[in-house]
Order: sequence, then structure tokens, then C-alpha cells
Amino acid sequence: MKKFQLNEKQLGYAMVIPSLILVFVVTLWPVAQSMWNSLFDYRLNDPTRSQKMLDANIDLERYADNYFYIGNQLESLATAAPGEDAAKVQDIQDQIESFHQQLLKNDQIKKDIATIDEMLMKYQPVTDSELKYEQIDNDFAVDYRQALQSFEEQLTTMAEATSDEQLSEQFTQTAGLLGATSNTILKSNFIGLDNYVKYFKDKRMWQSLWNTTFFTVISVGFELVLGLAIALLINRAFKGRGLIRASVLIPWAIPTAVAAMMWGFLYDGQSGIVGHYLEVLNIVPDASWLLSTSNGAMFSVILADVWKTTPYMALLLLAGLQTIPMSLYEAASVDGATKLQQFRSITLPLLKSSILVALLFRTLDAFRVFDLIYVLTGGGPANATESISVYAYETLFAQQNFGEGSVLSVIVFICVAIISVIYVKLIGSELISGRTR
Repeated sequence: MKKFQLNEKQLGYAMVIPSLILVFVVTLWPVAQSMWNSLFDYRLNDPTRSQKMLDANIDLERYADNYFYIGNQLESLATAAPGEDAAKVQDIQDQIESFHQQLLKNDQIKKDIATIDEMLMKYQPVTDSELKYEQIDNDFAVDYRQALQSFEEQLTTMAEATSDEQLSEQFTQTAGLLGATSNTILKSNFIGLDNYVKYFKDKRMWQSLWNTTFFTVISVGFELVLGLAIALLINRAFKGRGLIRASVLIPWAIPTAVAAMMWGFLYDGQSGIVGHYLEVLNIVPDASWLLSTSNGAMFSVILADVWKTTPYMALLLLAGLQTIPMSLYEAASVDGATKLQQFRSITLPLLKSSILVALLFRTLDAFRVFDLIYVLTGGGPANATESISVYAYETLFAQQNFGEGSVLSVIVFICVAIISVIYVKLIGSELISGRTR
């Protein structure tokens, strides 16, 4: 019997497959969910849109609860109303009963309504979404909903026409009940790419995307220059080097939210030390400029981020510097090369891959910035520092609009993916060229 054996290529794929599955589950599955949510007008704060529905549905809990009172109120109205109005009320009652019986022709709905009625009698909430919501025919849903809205308008007109205040109040209450019942019949909230069309025309989205890009480019640029300078400094051998290296990492070790609150106090126009001295040195017009103006707020956010994450950049670059053999510098010194020439001819070329990796990590991190801006400025003033992540958070959680918020999340993912591809291409080409040399 021939023994089954994988060749080197097949074995490589077999070892990679578990990692690919893990990447899909952990990374791509949430993205796929966000993309799916973005195709719906999906809002948790609106009962008529709190579910993703490809077809019309009915909220059986609310419908059963309302229908229990509709019959009694319409019978009472038919008795109390004068001749012509009584006939109209009776006709409304008959039509609603006809729609209701047509609804109960669906055996599953009939069974679910009976179950829900029992639960409501015992004051038990319906928490099972499969029991609470049931799909119904689209045409029937449109007809029933329009009929209920028409009946609501008729009863409202009767309420305005009668001089009997008690009867008018009864008409109004019943009209409101029918209007609430019409809202239990939920239309499909599948809207396709409409959310994307809306946001690609949204000035606030483009402004937040520009704010994010500007913040990322400026902050990462300064962090690279300062981080490289710090890495070169602490890479030297001197007394107390270990203590200095540990001290440099303190800003990075502080949680971002805590650092943002600390910088908020330092920027305060009344008592902030940083704001005061920047004003004294004529760097800013006045201390309140830092957080109360658009340019000042962006400057403040970038400064806080540079202080917070420059040590991280320095740490990554220091790791790269440690891999450069000292013998190269010794040979260059023997050949008469100056420190600047050694930096340009030895340090930068050999550190290029480390710089690209550091830039990749920091660019992705900076583009997804949320907590620093949210705590320090809240995206203000007038959305001047609002990043795309802050905008997505406010739409998703503050407004509970999961459909539109998911669009912004997908936009963030696309931008991050583009940045990653560009950097990976650069890093890959650098590694290949390095091997060929």
C-alpha cells in the first residue's frame, strides 16, 4: 500500500490554511457583517427598523397587544357616535377584522399570536426575536398598513368635527391606537447601496476623512523624525542608558484616555501650564486658542499624540539599529567618513526596512485614532478634529444607526486596507531588493 505523503508545496498550504481561517473569523467576518448591515436602514432606536428585513415583517407582540384593545374601542365608538359616524366606525371595524382573519390564515402566525397572547396575559415580555417577528406577504403588508393609516385619518377627522369633547377624545385615542398598530407592520428596510451614495455626498464624512488623513500624516511624520533621533541617542553606550531607555517609554505606557485627560488640563485656557507658556513664548495667540479654535484644537491633538507615541516609534527603530553591525561604522571611520556620511550611507539604508515597518504600524494606528480625540476634544470645535472613527462611533452608538454607522466602519476598513497594501508592497520590495544585493 502506497503511503500518502504531501509534497513541500502542499505541506506549506496545509500549514497556512488554519491561519487563514483564523484571519477570516477574527478579521474578515466582522467586516462582512458590517458590509451586510450597511445595506439596510437599520436603527435600534426606531422599532420599525430595529431588525434587518429583506421582506415585510410584523411585530407580533405589539400587534397582538394593540389588537386586543382595538375591537373594544371601536365597538364603544360605534355605540357612542351619531348615525353616519357610527356606520363609518362599524365599517372600519369590519375591514380590520377582515385583514386580521386574512393574517391568521398563516398557521405559524396564528400559533405565535396565541402564544404571545398567553405571555402578555402573564405580563411576560417577548424576548425571542423569532417569535416576536414574522415574515408576511409584501402586498398584504402594504394594503393593511395603508388601510390602518387611512382609518386613523378618518377617526381624526371625526374627532375634529364633533363638538362632544368626550367623544372627540375617544376618537383621538382610537386613531392613535390604529396609527400605532400600522407601525407594527414593518416594511423591508433593505436599501442596497443607498447608504454609500448618501455618505459619498456627505460633507461631514469627507471632512472627517480629511481630518484623519491630516492628523495621520503630520503626527506620524514628526514621530518618525523625533523617534529616529531618540533611537540614535539611546543606542549609544553611556552611563545610565538603561534608566534613560525606561524613562523614554513612560509616555507610551500611559493609557491613551488618561493621557488625553492630562493634556486637556495642560491645555486649559485658564489654568493650563502648556497653554500659558505657549502664550508667553508667542507660539499661540492666547492660551484659550488651543482648544477653542479649529487650528488650535488640531495642533493640540497632534502634539499630544506625538508626545504619546514617539517612544513607540523610537523603540521600533532602536530594534532596527541594534541589528546593524558596529564593524561597518568602524570600517567607515577608518576610511575617513564623517558621522553624517555614516548616517546617510550606512544607518539609513540598513534601517529602511525597520522604518517602513514602524511607519506601517504607526500609520494604521494613527488612522484609526479614536480615544485621544474623543476624550480631548470630542471631535470639536465644530467637527474640526473629528476623525472618521469618531464619526462612526457617534453614528453607531450615540444615534444607534447601525446601517449608516456600518458604512463608515467599512470606509475605515477600506482605507486601512489600502494603506496596508501600499506599505506591504514597499516592505516586500525592499526585502527582495535587499536579498538580491
